[in-house]
Amino acid sequence: MSDPSTDVIQGTMDMLILNTLSLEPMHGFGIARRVEQVSRGVFKINPGSLLTALKRLERAGWLDSEWRQTDNSRRARYYSLTRAGKKQLEIETADWTRRAAAIARLLRQEA
Repeated sequence: MSDPSTDVIQGTMDMLILNTLSLEPMHGFGIARRVEQVSRGVFKINPGSLLTALKRLERAGWLDSEWRQTDNSRRARYYSLTRAGKKQLEIETADWTRRAAAIARLLRQEA
């Protein structure tokens, strides 16, 4: 049986990226590492999926990016949240909260 705790839930990748970048600009590896650390290993982001998502979010105007030196003197593309990205994070967080509450009600079989 595969490990059910490693895949990011479909539809949440954008929210996790936007939320992570709301703290500070980061490069892709840093984003993936932060998500894994904060989720205590429950979520792991596939590097290919992350790159695709970062490009999509940048095209949508929710992220800016620039090349910078990393702490270990390598060049990496650093991503930061735009004003539109902050607004999108608010929208996605509210939507996620609404959906999670609905799932919790269904699991408790409330009417």
